[in-house]
Amino acid sequence: MNCAELDFLLCDYVDGTLSPADAARVEAHLAACAACAGLERDVRAAVRFVALADRVEPPPALITRILYHTPPAEARPGPAHRERTWWQRLFEPVLQPRFAMGMAMTILSFSMVLKFAGVQERAVSAADLDPARIWASIDSRAHRAYDRVMKYYENLRLVYSIQDRLREWSAEEEDQRSRPRLEPMEPERTGDAAPAERESR
Repeated sequence: MNCAELDFLLCDYVDGTLSPADAARVEAHLAACAACAGLERDVRAAVRFVALADRVEPPPALITRILYHTPPAEARPGPAHRERTWWQRLFEPVLQPRFAMGMAMTILSFSMVLKFAGVQERAVSAADLDPARIWASIDSRAHRAYDRVMKYYENLRLVYSIQDRLREWSAEEEDQRSRPRLEPMEPERTGDAAPAERESR
């Protein structure tokens, strides 16, 4: 279970309406994730705080007022029954809301495809609407976008590798500075070297 699934199940878990299997999964995630455990504590505290508030009761006359101001069903105005003309019957399927929304979505889709394909609105010709040409333009743009993403990813990898190398060098330099410097030891003088030194004096 991840944190997003826990956010979806947290309210049911606090209310105690989860199944035993889901509750066990939630508890296992809370034991492993400190952030989600803190969120669960905050939710429980909020529930306890809300439970302390007094329950608000509606006024006794509220329902009576609502019913008084609501007109009866037979008094409500209904649609005027008028005989439709022939052109209203002809264009009735076209004037439906779902047909209008479908046309609007179709126009929006075509405009987005043409915009992505790089077709200028003021210079549209029959050749610009050729499916092969539109597909080639979309394919070219998709490849360029993929190349940009891959270059960005490779550049990030290079930057991260350089940063890791610099950290390693800094750590090695700090380690060398922290080591105590050893004084060079003088070579021991042998017995033959002592007379030779006295003779030279």
